[in-house]
Amino acid sequence: MWRVLLALVLFVPSLAEAQPARPPYRVGLVFVASPIAQMLGTEPTHPSVRAFLLELRRRGYVEGENLVFERRSAEGKAERIDGILQELLRLKMDVIVTAGNDVPRLAKDMTNTVPIVMASSRSPVEAGLVASLARPEANVTGLSIDGGPDTEARRLELLTLALPGISRVAFLGTRNDWEEPLGQATRTAGKILGITLVHVEVSLGQYDDAFATLVRERPDALFVANSASNFAHRRSIADFVLQSRLPAIHPFRESVEAGGLMSYGANVPDLYRRAAGFVDRILKGARPGGLPVEQPTKFDLAINLRTAKLLGLTLPPALMLQADELVR
Repeated sequence: MWRVLLALVLFVPSLAEAQPARPPYRVGLVFVASPIAQMLGTEPTHPSVRAFLLELRRRGYVEGENLVFERRSAEGKAERIDGILQELLRLKMDVIVTAGNDVPRLAKDMTNTVPIVMASSRSPVEAGLVASLARPEANVTGLSIDGGPDTEARRLELLTLALPGISRVAFLGTRNDWEEPLGQATRTAGKILGITLVHVEVSLGQYDDAFATLVRERPDALFVANSASNFAHRRSIADFVLQSRLPAIHPFRESVEAGGLMSYGANVPDLYRRAAGFVDRILKGARPGGLPVEQPTKFDLAINLRTAKLLGLTLPPALMLQADELVR
């Protein structure tokens, strides 16, 4: 009997050693506008990619060991997105992570099996990406960048705190930005604050006509709508408002880094950190359609003091005390 037991003891470890290792998980991350150079390396310079990778690492996923991480960016050329998604599907990604609405929608049209995690969608129910926030269904889930109507109202209020006495503010965005619930909430807030909002329409990502309209209309300030198009063109918008000496509030912290005066909105790196949690749960077997879509919980006010000086503005101390970040 002891010989049989000894044989089993010797045999079991050999079975364990013979078990093939699981292939690394394959995760694809797709951006529309960010330079690919900012996405590279184990400590990317892009804050959202870095937050995403650090959280995956904290959860036990190490690139080059149990994780293959495919970074892709159209670098501002939207026509490249279709090919990028097709390539990732050929590479048999376990999960594809992306942002906005257009890319998740295109990915959803291409596959109903590969899980898609939205890192920062806008109104995903209204956009038809998910059935509901509580029960997304299909293969799409993730996070919305929307803080709801109150966030846009707060953003307009902050603009009036920075510029007491303004009465006419331009709203830079598409027709959909203007008419959807967030745009309606901004207009309602304008009436309460005594602000007349003028819609300066952006069509098909073309900003030259919108900029010409702003020069002609000469508003007191600019309210930049929270949209993927405005994010992709944030540097052009920041350059224009600086050259035109037009105070503006943006929804993206990155716009302040590019030279914009102020921003208030969801902390995007935090959304990507949380997106890594969705990826982890999916890789461990969770069904995307069963994971409720989450909304932002962290909002930041950033102010560019250099831009304020260039515009000849003295910002109220009460506003400065509310800032999460001051760019000097």
